[in-house]
Amino acid sequence: MGNISTNLSPELKATAATTTGQSTEAAAKEKKLKKACADFESMLVYQLLKTMRQTVPKDGLLKSSQGRQTYEMMLDQKLATELTNKGEGLGLQTMIYKQLTGANLKKD
Repeated sequence: MGNISTNLSPELKATAATTTGQSTEAAAKEKKLKKACADFESMLVYQLLKTMRQTVPKDGLLKSSQGRQTYEMMLDQKLATELTNKGEGLGLQTMIYKQLTGANLKKD
């Protein structure tokens, strides 16, 4: 018994290669779409954190400085990224993905 691919006709080999190529391409597109949904959720969470931070009074022990503002911006970005990368994030990326792919539509 030889390798299965050596026993296939050239037409079947071409069909198998095309099917594999299409499934690989579809998987790559799906992965890219999921990443875009996660990135969008991360950006939205960052804006939420940034807006919430603006409501905090600036009076306090430490004066506001450019370094502090930069640190807070970086902290908010990292928090947003970590929140959205844990499991399914806050759930928004899953909802967006389902909406874009039509996965939540009932099939009759």
